Amino acid sequence: MAVPTIDSVAPTQGPSSGGDLVRVVGTHFAPRVLVSFGGLPGAVTAVREEAGQSIVDVRSPQHEAGTVDVAVQNIDSTGATIAGERAVLAGAYRYVRPRLAQESDLTRLVRQLLRELKRQVLANVSATVSVDYDDTPDDGVIAMASLPSVVLSGPGMRQDRFFSSNEAPEEVVLGSAGPELARRRPAYTVDLVFTITVASARTAELLNLMAAVATFLNRNRWVELDRNPVEPGLGRVRWEMDADGELRTQLGGKDDVRAFTWGFVVRGFDVDEGQLLDRGRAVTEPRIESTALPEQVP
Repeated sequence: MAVPTIDSVAPTQGPSSGGDLVRVVGTHFAPRVLVSFGGLPGAVTAVREEAGQSIVDVRSPQHEAGTVDVAVQNIDSTGATIAGERAVLAGAYRYVRPRLAQESDLTRLVRQLLRELKRQVLANVSATVSVDYDDTPDDGVIAMASLPSVVLSGPGMRQDRFFSSNEAPEEVVLGSAGPELARRRPAYTVDLVFTITVASARTAELLNLMAAVATFLNRNRWVELDRNPVEPGLGRVRWEMDADGELRTQLGGKDDVRAFTWGFVVRGFDVDEGQLLDRGRAVTEPRIESTALPEQVP
């Protein structure tokens, strides 16, 4: 068999955690091949010949961030490598650290909530984050720098099956031999659960803040952000927001501090866009209309 060659690798970069579906296009691939990234073997999912080209789909292995060579080694029916039948494309694939896009969206969402609380309720607003940790003291008292004060706690996360998608989303992408269908895993959708804690030294002031928070929750039924802050042309996305649970008051707190808490939820937040499952040729054959005459019924 002729010596294999590699013409292209797509995509040309992926996460250092591996698992990216990569298509390697070249010539003279054997029915069985070994594909390696920086010397580490990937998981080959399909090998085929199409339009005079050899195509192999492979899942990338885990690797440290950086640029690596991609190699295709032909192997025989027994699984042994065939001497002299190996192709290498230098620097063809770049491993990058996973971009925490959804956490970035979460950060932007929390920042928007803090901005609106400062604008609509009280300028003295702080946040305590409990996504990865919760440093609230055992007695449940949150330190306040000054009174009156508003603290936004959370978010907690609970799965949302109402807004989640159960079908793998599909999109048409341009492949090496024409349009192809790319399918992704359904995103994991959650509700983000927050708590607003408000404290004051005066009862009348606390009652006014209750009204302000109630107005905030009733007026703001959506949280809206740019879909991508770098590309405003992609439009905006918004999530439904609603009060969660009942208002709870504490009028006899320590050091004559009065407080109340009120929860709210932001619904349908995707924490995982969904990894690429597979790619395949799209069906683009024209529809053939029948010209036969209808049967004559005697």
